[in-house]
Amino acid sequence: MPRIHPTAIIEDNVTIGEGSSVWDNVHIRHGATIGEECIIGEKTYIAYDVKIGNRVKINAMVYICAEVTIEDGVMISASTTFTNDRFPRATFPDLKTLRPSEPDEHTLTTLVREGATIGAGCTIGNDLTIGRWAMVGMGSLVTKSVPDFHLVIGSPARSIGVVCKCGQLFHKFDESVEKKEIACSCGLKYEIENRNVKEL
Repeated sequence: MPRIHPTAIIEDNVTIGEGSSVWDNVHIRHGATIGEECIIGEKTYIAYDVKIGNRVKINAMVYICAEVTIEDGVMISASTTFTNDRFPRATFPDLKTLRPSEPDEHTLTTLVREGATIGAGCTIGNDLTIGRWAMVGMGSLVTKSVPDFHLVIGSPARSIGVVCKCGQLFHKFDESVEKKEIACSCGLKYEIENRNVKEL
């Protein structure tokens, strides 16, 4: 059974997998799916119909909006914010009616692929994918998709090198486009060609 702190708000039709932990003052909206052996840190908000895979670690005060999908083994560090609308407005043009909060034709998707890590204090844009085992450095603003195994940092975030599945930065990008094989100190090997990274 999952462990759920008594102060957490879990709405109807939420699925939480076996062995998962939901800490204090978390709010999970209706229709969300949380996999097995996940950790949802205190004061985190997970919007309706969000899908989260197995063994995902979400630290404190993370905001995950609608239309976000997070695959297995992802880490999302504290105070990360996801977005899903590039041109948000509070009201319609007449200023007399609030716009609804439910997803509509302006709501864009975000996919975080398996094994990826997002550092503390990041802002994640929409209509993009963070690739498998990629890493987003703390405080970064992600405005476009991140390729598999890339390390991105900055505002806006840019790729600076390659991270291993073990988490180590083992290659920094230069101007070379030649195909090369590089091994991390942990022993895992990768092929890199023109900034495309493939595990061997």
